[in-house]
Amino acid sequence: MAEIRTIDIKEAVLSENAGLADRLRRRLMESGTFLLDVMSSPGAGKTTLLLETIHRLRERGIRTAVIEGDIESTVDAEKMAAAGVKAVQLRTGGACHLDAAMIEAALHELAPGDYDMIAIENVGNLVCPAEFDTGAHRRTMLLSVPEGHDKALKYPLMFTVVDCLVVSKTDYLPGSDFDLAALRAEARRLNPTLTVFEVSARTGDGMQGWCDWVADGIRGVADARDGALDC
Repeated sequence: MAEIRTIDIKEAVLSENAGLADRLRRRLMESGTFLLDVMSSPGAGKTTLLLETIHRLRERGIRTAVIEGDIESTVDAEKMAAAGVKAVQLRTGGACHLDAAMIEAALHELAPGDYDMIAIENVGNLVCPAEFDTGAHRRTMLLSVPEGHDKALKYPLMFTVVDCLVVSKTDYLPGSDFDLAALRAEARRLNPTLTVFEVSARTGDGMQGWCDWVADGIRGVADARDGALDC
């Protein structure tokens, strides 16, 4: 009987992606640019949250740009451009996630040193994006109130890999059966160090704390760059 050789393609792809992601993180740290990866299912409010976040960060003098990920359309990039935000659109042509190679390609269209923060609006999906490191310094997941509070049970990997959970569209809470306490308990069981914010970009509730957390990440990368330059 002939020998059967098995090659684990997924393991090799993820390993190669992780190496490139680490190099991108270091490169962006050297330029003092904070990279934030924002992930969610479709319709959770990523674009609205990012637009409001960028508006508030601009008031603090923070320079921002966005990398938009979508399978086909440029709708979200057009919204960013209309708001005066520099945006690079990545059309994946069917891929349900962004990876480090795609982000590297987008960075060729930006000058990272010109920005304090570049935000990635990942493809709307709670499965594939969790597996692929984009080189971000911090990863965030949005879960909107209309989606329900049981997503930590259905998509545990996403909750495990992110640094922050943003419960969005909290203005829908009155009259809903969304159980914030149950969500927090399950999310913290999966990820004990998870930071959780409850926000409504429409009303502004909770946005201050979220923006402070983002600004803290920006300062952390800038301080790391300055410390490296002092060595």
